[in-house]
Amino acid sequence: MSGTSAEMPCDQVEVVLRKAGRTKIRYPAQVITDDGTVVTVRAPWSADGVRDFGFVRFEPGDVFTEHYWRDRWYAVKEVRTSAGVLKGWYCDVTRPAVRDGATLTVEDLDLDLWCSADGETVLRLDEDEFAESGLAQHDPEAASKALAALDHLERLARTKASLTPAPPRP
Repeated sequence: MSGTSAEMPCDQVEVVLRKAGRTKIRYPAQVITDDGTVVTVRAPWSADGVRDFGFVRFEPGDVFTEHYWRDRWYAVKEVRTSAGVLKGWYCDVTRPAVRDGATLTVEDLDLDLWCSADGETVLRLDEDEFAESGLAQHDPEAASKALAALDHLERLARTKASLTPAPPRP
């Protein structure tokens, strides 16, 4: 199947997050929609134990509804507790997603953004890692698109615009 044509979603995909040419994490996710541009999946927190960032804790039972675009340089992950309480949105700056059948692959470009559920906390993350990655030197076009994506996400978050795609129309 082509990564650019509208595909009928299969029940499950394996999300593969790559960074610097290596697989960082892979996990199963339930496909919610795939309209040919945006793939939306749902998955439980896939790491062992709790990950405390200081501004948010990801923990067993948390549910991530993840939106991956084939034509944008980011992914947005809506994070909820097991009881359905919204924690916020974790946004990864990535190359556009590629879906090949039951595999959804994205390449992490180090930059991230966090937006709390109330929209009051908006944090740009990992800019130091991005600078150290050398992307600006070996792929300046990708670095420029990555920074533009982070700026775009921050503008959306600060103006309280939706970070997630509109639900499909019936």
